[in-house]
Amino acid sequence: MSRIGKQPVTIPSGVSVSVDKSKVTVKGPKGSLSLDVPSTCAVAQEGNTVVVTRANDEKSVRAGHGSTRAHIANMVRGVTDGFSKELEIIGVGYKAEAKGKTLVLTIGYSHLVNFPVPDGITVETPEPTKIKVSGIDRQRVGQVAAEIRAVRSPEPYKGKGIKYIDEHIERKAGKSAASGT
Repeated sequence: MSRIGKQPVTIPSGVSVSVDKSKVTVKGPKGSLSLDVPSTCAVAQEGNTVVVTRANDEKSVRAGHGSTRAHIANMVRGVTDGFSKELEIIGVGYKAEAKGKTLVLTIGYSHLVNFPVPDGITVETPEPTKIKVSGIDRQRVGQVAAEIRAVRSPEPYKGKGIKYIDEHIERKAGKSAASGT
């Protein structure tokens, strides 16, 4: 058995889970999420836990078993606590500003970059050089954070650009250090 897949998902109070044949829906205080379950996995609700089982021991089925259980656990955590990613902007004159459903980035281009924020995602700028992306769907929060980072990825010489708060940028020596004189 998969070590992740065989663990039951505990349902906290205030969260309701409904299991159909091929669909799991989780509702909580922050919203509602649903997941289409692969045909190789079976999901059952037992009391205040959700258990995921698999049909056989083929390699692809085993991989889907753990993934399905992890997705359900992330849905439960998302509707109760939510997920967030923090980004940091490094560079002279670089800044961000949240204006409604648009994130306006000033990041060294000749123009402002207007990044549209999708529904279900909240983008905040507590400081001009910090961006906080939050929402209930873990995959969408990570995807939006990655798209914002891709607008101006950090470069390896001075580290200028948009990076995750906990990301370490490996710095390269410039050409003056490489000449050896």
